[in-house]
Amino acid sequence: MAKIKDKKTKSALKLDKKLTKLLEEKVPPSPLKDKYEGEVKKRMMEKFNYKNVMEVPKVVKISLNRGVGDIAQYPKAMEKTIQEFILITHQKPTITRAKRSIASFKIRKGAVIGCRVTLRRNNMYAFMDKLINVALPRIRDFRGLSPNSFDGRGNYTFGIKEQLIFTEIDYDMIDKVRGFDVTITTTAKTDEEAKALLTFIGFPFKER
Repeated sequence: MAKIKDKKTKSALKLDKKLTKLLEEKVPPSPLKDKYEGEVKKRMMEKFNYKNVMEVPKVVKISLNRGVGDIAQYPKAMEKTIQEFILITHQKPTITRAKRSIASFKIRKGAVIGCRVTLRRNNMYAFMDKLINVALPRIRDFRGLSPNSFDGRGNYTFGIKEQLIFTEIDYDMIDKVRGFDVTITTTAKTDEEAKALLTFIGFPFKER
């Protein structure tokens, strides 16, 4: 049976057979990778007049992060978060801890504050495919992602308010409706290039 290890306490969370099997399964190749190679690169070359195809930006990783500051009120918050991240990404998350104490929030140094998972290569493309074509369209009254959330270095972060937009998450299994942040890291040098890259891949942005 697989476990999620916490290096700080040397303890581990045991996963059930379903999650263990999911982690052992290989994620099928995503057609989004072929779209990037065959279509997106060409459109980026035409739009920005790159001299070499190697100059075309690409997505290098996607990070999911959820804070669990209410773990005192909801003792299973971390366990549920780990389960949900595995179901959504097919990858083991890591536990995050406070690097320093924050008295105003009653947080001690070393306290568990969240969970994160970083996706690369095929797992990254598979998650993007699911996000664009399945999850985002399930958001009530969804009108597109904000075009104002780029960081000035070609990376994009947005929040997902409910884990239930992912079909792998069943309402009966959650302890509370929770969201998480998604950060898309690209090699784009400007926000304009990054936005064009994500738009051509299929991310729906609001019109300014």
